Amino acid sequence: MSSCVLLDGYAVRSKIVATGHRQIVAIHIKGEVVDLQNSLLTVSDHSVEMLTLGRIAMIPREEIKRIAFERPSVGRAMWMDTLVDASIFREWVCNVGRRDARTRVAHLLCEFSLRLKVAGIGTQTGYDLPMTQEQMADATGLTTVHVNRTLKALERDGLIDRAHPRVIRIGDWRKLADAGDFDSNYLHLHRDEPALH
Repeated sequence: MSSCVLLDGYAVRSKIVATGHRQIVAIHIKGEVVDLQNSLLTVSDHSVEMLTLGRIAMIPREEIKRIAFERPSVGRAMWMDTLVDASIFREWVCNVGRRDARTRVAHLLCEFSLRLKVAGIGTQTGYDLPMTQEQMADATGLTTVHVNRTLKALERDGLIDRAHPRVIRIGDWRKLADAGDFDSNYLHLHRDEPALH
């Protein structure tokens, strides 16, 4: 068994429920280890698939364990990665479980804004959205129609602009963050990131 590092593109982790519906439980961007937890667990309880075209590097499980134990600083970095992953997961549970549609979608757009900026593939106020509305629905627990209406409402209110369905421009990041009940602490980014202020 191996874990993979996403060299380019986007991937998602998801689960399929008995009705056949998919719940996206995580989105991964370039530079992230998609399934580090599988280096110690023998059975995966979810699926991983590419969201876009991309490149991955597979690292054998035994090599991950070896380097983590032989080089404590690398092992600590892997541990931190799984902790941040868990923090993001908890925020997503709150998003789906306790926020309304407008807040869920605005929150997801804000998260993309910061994560893509830090990865060097977007800016605080603009990025290419790697998800279809159907995929956004699977990530937010909404229907595709509800996601479409919510995006149009955010656009009508001047919080975002979409000259193209897959391009997001944010007019006032702070207002979108307020609409999304967004607090970046769960991402554990560097405190000097301008978008955090």
